[in-house]
Amino acid sequence: MSSVNTNISALAALSTLRSISNNMESTQNRISSGLRVQTASDNAAYWSIATTMKSDNKALGAVQDALGLGAAKTDTAYTGLNNAIDVVSEIKAKLVAAREPGVDRTKINKELTELKNQLASTAKSASFNGENWLYNTSTTAVGTKTMVGSFTRAADGTVSIGTLDFDASSSVLIDTNDTTKGQLTKGIAVDQTGNGTAANTYYLVSVSGATQTGTSISLSSTTTDADVVGMMKAVDAMLSTLTSSAATLGATNKRISMQDDFMADLMGTITKGVGRLVDADMNEESTRLKALQTQQQLGIQALSIANSDSQNILSLFR
Repeated sequence: MSSVNTNISALAALSTLRSISNNMESTQNRISSGLRVQTASDNAAYWSIATTMKSDNKALGAVQDALGLGAAKTDTAYTGLNNAIDVVSEIKAKLVAAREPGVDRTKINKELTELKNQLASTAKSASFNGENWLYNTSTTAVGTKTMVGSFTRAADGTVSIGTLDFDASSSVLIDTNDTTKGQLTKGIAVDQTGNGTAANTYYLVSVSGATQTGTSISLSSTTTDADVVGMMKAVDAMLSTLTSSAATLGATNKRISMQDDFMADLMGTITKGVGRLVDADMNEESTRLKALQTQQQLGIQALSIANSDSQNILSLFR
């Protein structure tokens, strides 16, 4: 039936054209944004997962920054500690040389003085961002240093922050307030005769105005062979402690480096996973857009034909 009041064909064509226009708008939004899930209305489940993981990725980025800061601190401390080991090794060699008969120990002591000054300079200089793990001037003892190492989301949705710890008390070379907490300022008791009866205590670096236990490691014309041996043994004990501390610090630094690499890989994997959920397939979307454009042109033609039906009714009254 043909009617001038209700054009059923035109209404059908118009409905189809409206649907095509809506699909085309959706496809164009996907192409312009690159996302097939841009809002919660597109896919609530995928949008929720993607939003949460994007937030976690930002947290992982902050962890990576914290690891970089931790690496800088451990690198600085390790560099200073390694230099101190070299200097203490040189002092040990000088003391061994001082044991030789006929050696001018006064001249060797001048070298020891400069080497000890170098140790103090190294300890003071090993500072990063105002934090020094080798030289302590505070009344508070240097304790365990905590660095942010990870961000974790458990299966139940709860989150936690993991840390990497380093006991910096073992790396302090000089403590100006409590000399017993500095590896070079505390007294080291040694059996300088080797018979297990005579114990003497020596320290390497003197702290002005501080109370120190034992005798400063220095040479003079009156220094005995036994004293030289005792000083050498004390320096060797210090060297062993510093080597152990440097090894621990190096292991911590290595772990920070490995964790940093893992964080970078993890962030990349999460980004890839989120992309699989919400990113649009541009090849598919471009093909769909081309098809919709063709459908739109056909829909317009169909609507034009449907609208012309009313005009054809006029010919019946001629």
